[in-house]
Amino acid sequence: MKKNRIVVLTACAALMVSVNGCQSQKASVADSQGIAAESTAALTEESLTEEPELTGEAETAREPEVTGESETAGGQESQALVTVEAEAVPLYSKPAGSNVRTPQASGTTTYSNNSVTLDASNLSQGYVMVQYTGGSSKIKVQVIKSGGETYTYDLNARSSYEVFPMSEGNGSYTVRVLEQVQGNQYAVKFSQDLSVSLSDQFAPFLYPNQYVNFTADSSVVQKGAEVAASAADALDVVSSVYNYVVSNITYDTAKANSVQSGYLPNCDSVLAQKKGICFDYAAVMTAMLRSQNIPTKLVVGYTGSLYHAWINVYIEGQGWVDNIIYFDGHDWKLMDPTFASSGKGDPAIEEYIKNSSNYKAKYSY
Repeated sequence: MKKNRIVVLTACAALMVSVNGCQSQKASVADSQGIAAESTAALTEESLTEEPELTGEAETAREPEVTGESETAGGQESQALVTVEAEAVPLYSKPAGSNVRTPQASGTTTYSNNSVTLDASNLSQGYVMVQYTGGSSKIKVQVIKSGGETYTYDLNARSSYEVFPMSEGNGSYTVRVLEQVQGNQYAVKFSQDLSVSLSDQFAPFLYPNQYVNFTADSSVVQKGAEVAASAADALDVVSSVYNYVVSNITYDTAKANSVQSGYLPNCDSVLAQKKGICFDYAAVMTAMLRSQNIPTKLVVGYTGSLYHAWINVYIEGQGWVDNIIYFDGHDWKLMDPTFASSGKGDPAIEEYIKNSSNYKAKYSY
């Protein structure tokens, strides 16, 4: 086995649901001084437009170390209206143990107002926890990197914490919590500026989150340990996980045709049913690899005009790469797991997969 081989496995997504704009989320960020305040400024539709629904088969200031002292401040609140479009779901129908890190709301560094608490105690590990106790039935959380992308999530839990990653590494971020006013109009309920300095650059891609949700007791973790048990090294783990997923999960066309905006994979259900959409392929592989202590990114972007999801895997001492690779018996080359499962033997598909220019990353989870 030759050195300097980096593995990047993929699952794919095509755009099933037509949404307005398909534009980058560009949201203006209000100054946060830790004091609740109201504003009547309205945000335009362009200021918060979610990515298209993934439905085809498809760093600056440094934060001082937390020393255990509790820091509590209020986040900024305003009545600014925000437009949130439906989100896409990744699909695409054609062309020996485990190491689970558990997110904690430790309470040593928190920011809050009357309905939102942001726990930033483990910011150096690449995540924050958000709790909402207000009365709105639909809540969004935005994680905005200064000079980078705006990540918009649904906040599904009430009165308990959910975890959100700082996926774009060190730098200045703003975390906002939005309450639905009507339709796709949202008011900014809470806003807090944060300075992220990661103690481990890979931490955001080792913890579970909304998109890649698992615990130490999850079936996907147990299966990952079983699949990886005989692997000689990290490359063998990646190969074993990949081969298991494409051999045991089939593409769910009915699900692809009915999936709705806001869909999140349930890895254990996918394993039990042995079928899923592209988003499911990606989430299952990512969960298995993270639980084997292999930093893994679930990446969302485009293949041509299609919204797409794939996986980047880091092998220690060798680094990340922006293309997708498969092993042909001699060398690692480009590979897409969903294509490999549903389009085996098609020369046109194989050629498409091998061309890394077909893949343009936008978000990493």
